[in-house]
Amino acid sequence: MNRAPLPLLGIVAALLAVAGVAALRPDAQETAELPQAARLPVERTALTCPRPTGAESASTWYSAFTPPTQSARGAQEQEGAAFLLPAPEYTPDPDAGAAPDPDDAEDAEDAEDSEGTEDAEDAEDADESEDSAAADEPEVEPVIELAEPGLPVTTRVNETDAPALAGIAEQWLAPGWTVQQTTVVSSGEGVGTLGTACQTPDTEFWFTGASTEDDRHDYVHVVNPDEAATVVDIEIYGADGRLEAEHGQAITVPGGSNVAVRLSTLLRDPEPGLAVHVAARSGRVGAQIEVVDEKLGTDWLPPVTAPVADTLVLPGIPAGVNASRLSVFAPGEEDIALDIGLAGPTGTITPAGHESISAHAGTVTTVDLGDITQGEASSLVLTRTSGSGGGPVIASLHVVAGEDDERESAFIPAAAPVGERATAAGNTGSGTRLSLFALDETVEVEVTYSAGADGGEPVQETYTVDPGTTMTIRPELDDTEGNFALTLTPSSRGGSLWAARTLIVDNDGATTFTTQTLPDDHSRVSVPESGPDLSMLVE
Repeated sequence: MNRAPLPLLGIVAALLAVAGVAALRPDAQETAELPQAARLPVERTALTCPRPTGAESASTWYSAFTPPTQSARGAQEQEGAAFLLPAPEYTPDPDAGAAPDPDDAEDAEDAEDSEGTEDAEDAEDADESEDSAAADEPEVEPVIELAEPGLPVTTRVNETDAPALAGIAEQWLAPGWTVQQTTVVSSGEGVGTLGTACQTPDTEFWFTGASTEDDRHDYVHVVNPDEAATVVDIEIYGADGRLEAEHGQAITVPGGSNVAVRLSTLLRDPEPGLAVHVAARSGRVGAQIEVVDEKLGTDWLPPVTAPVADTLVLPGIPAGVNASRLSVFAPGEEDIALDIGLAGPTGTITPAGHESISAHAGTVTTVDLGDITQGEASSLVLTRTSGSGGGPVIASLHVVAGEDDERESAFIPAAAPVGERATAAGNTGSGTRLSLFALDETVEVEVTYSAGADGGEPVQETYTVDPGTTMTIRPELDDTEGNFALTLTPSSRGGSLWAARTLIVDNDGATTFTTQTLPDDHSRVSVPESGPDLSMLVE
């Protein structure tokens, strides 16, 4: 019997192996077509709320809400929790970094030797005492807790020392969970209404429109929602560039606590227009600026959420505003020039005398726009001029309404568009104004008004927003009792939509207001599809 030579058998085996590999390897077309990521509801959301103002006459309302969302796991696992816990205030010790007194060094060394034995003997007893104290320590009660999606919950806090809050929502209560904090100050310094949507913690925040003038008292509030302590740096910029603020560096914020820093304590001289950068060296924090103006009331200055867009939109200037001031900061290395547009109910115009604004790199530029809106509800649109730098831009608008001693103000930052969905809680039947702006294409948007905290049924309405216009909606909900939430869902067809919500409050006969922009609520996250890939077996 003839036998094939061994070298020939080796060649045949190699050819068979190559053929097998070719059969396992997907063809070129299949390799190029990667599976698309699915958009699934998030399963955990964190929020932080700043400490309410410390005015003695202040009352604060918290309103929590999660829109109904189809669970990715099915109805059998529709469980979860959503709550906010106190984050007590921490005051950094100004002497914490001071060098020890040399005269005390020798005494301290002698004391250490004599106490060493006692410390060793007491260690076991101390551990037992700590374990006993921890077991006896009462559980912290949530300030506000949500039980189910689709039904808002509201609570009121009147304590002048009310703390900041931090908490989480999980599983079916997480997608779109939002909490509105609204405070009314009826007397004393900073009379007015200040409101903010509790924010998702992050690593850094940019603000512009702050001030340390004599009649302004601005505080940077930083909340650490995590267990581990973090260190935060506060950088301040003015009209001439970065300002020296040594005490703004390396600020310790313990876990589960908040720190409030008055801006004027960081600078030597008063400054009228400031940009502020808050950055955490580790972990994540929430950060907002509380503005108390002796003449113009009080409100929160929120961070800018769209610093690198070619077109910046500051949506939701309320009707009745009679003065406004625009603050622009270019944090990069490029000078920025922006064309100014004012989008009202019928279209966008270029305001006479305020056609554009320029900001030099690293500096803050402030422009008094006066009564630019002529009392109409509108939005401000800033577009990079041809040939302008492409670096980031931080922009915010300070708007004022009222006369004489009853003037009130609010801040509107450049905001990101709504995206898939936006949600706002804490609305009232008579005091809510919803503002919608479409940039360059018609947008159709479905607005769902939830049931009230005290009763009622959800209501859905559909609105069409023409390009370049700002639409103002005053909800008419006859059967809704108590505070309610609203959810915006733009159509997948059409352009981008920006939104803001204004709350109007009767404060002892005076009309006060606060405005919050409504970016995407990040209720969904992209989850790539996965499957077996035999090509991984081949090098």
